[in-house]
Amino acid sequence: MYLLLLAVIYLAFISLGLPDSLLGSAWPVIRAEFDVPLSYMGFISMIISGGTIISGLMSERLTKKTGTRTVTIVSVLLTAVALFGFSTATEFYHMCLWGIPYGLGAGAIDAALNNYVALHYNSRHMSWLHCFWGVGTIISPYIMSYALTHTVWKNGYSMVSYLQFGIAAVLLITLPLWKVNKSAGTQENSTGVLGIKGALKIKGVPYLLIGFLSYCAAEATTMLWASSYLEGTRGISKEKAAAFGSLFFIGITAGRFLSGFISDKLGDNKMIRLGTAIALTGVVCISIPSGVISMAGFVIIGLGCAPVYPCIIHSTPKNFGAENSQGIIGIQMASAYVGSTFMPPLFGLIANHASLKVLPVYLSFFLILLLVMISKTEKACNS
Repeated sequence: MYLLLLAVIYLAFISLGLPDSLLGSAWPVIRAEFDVPLSYMGFISMIISGGTIISGLMSERLTKKTGTRTVTIVSVLLTAVALFGFSTATEFYHMCLWGIPYGLGAGAIDAALNNYVALHYNSRHMSWLHCFWGVGTIISPYIMSYALTHTVWKNGYSMVSYLQFGIAAVLLITLPLWKVNKSAGTQENSTGVLGIKGALKIKGVPYLLIGFLSYCAAEATTMLWASSYLEGTRGISKEKAAAFGSLFFIGITAGRFLSGFISDKLGDNKMIRLGTAIALTGVVCISIPSGVISMAGFVIIGLGCAPVYPCIIHSTPKNFGAENSQGIIGIQMASAYVGSTFMPPLFGLIANHASLKVLPVYLSFFLILLLVMISKTEKACNS
């Protein structure tokens, strides 16, 4: 039962990853159809991330009131409906509107499941959990590439929405499995709510939030702009760029699978530093004016990013206490999506006025800031 529940949670994380790479891989075609500027992808991602910020901040109350399993099922259904809505869009503003329920669904499930695994499973399972998120992000660009090649981009969204509905059905059928971790009920239904003010008073939390924001800014910018960067700076066709945009996700998925074998041995903080150093190496590669080396660079960035997110989350109960973890992880999700909300569209504006070629500099800034903030967090927690 214990391992079967873990498999169900892995499936839920595939559902989280499925939509995340769709927008970036299809954007060159979508923007041409709707006749909007390159930077407008940032508005959609900003709306989606805005919804995740709200639901991330609400996740502590929602999870303690209804439980992780309820939050998970409702969130998957909400994203499935939103994705089907994207497939019906005939105007740019339609996509913006459907981004609202998608964001609200994504934020709540992200915080609830991450805290659940951080409390009940060790570091390698957290890495493998996020590896399955990567499986979802790898699958969807190929679905979109197939749709672009044979039909239209809207069919890519509809196909992924059907997958989401199927996953929601599996989660509903397996509801009784969640009883295996009986202590979860105590954690979820406890009356105390930490809140934002309470979390910020804990030593080291503000540094961690800035670091998490920086990481997600780099990850989301890479995720959303990889296809456009390859098309705009390396002369790769739109259809091929949609598929090659998944190279980052291949790297991050493979990296998280490999991280699971060494994370318990090295520890969370060493894994974060090692991953960031590898990601910076990948940034150097994409700056080299070669299509092949740039594509390899996105794989390397993905490999480097792989351990950062799961290790930051997994270390939260240890650093700040299990009783505070749900509240802090919810706020971490919110801070992460602040980075995801504002930094990719900011890069779009910069690219409009300068060039897509500034992407390596932009990514380097956030990765270096991540290293600084993680060091400050570690010192604060050990002092």
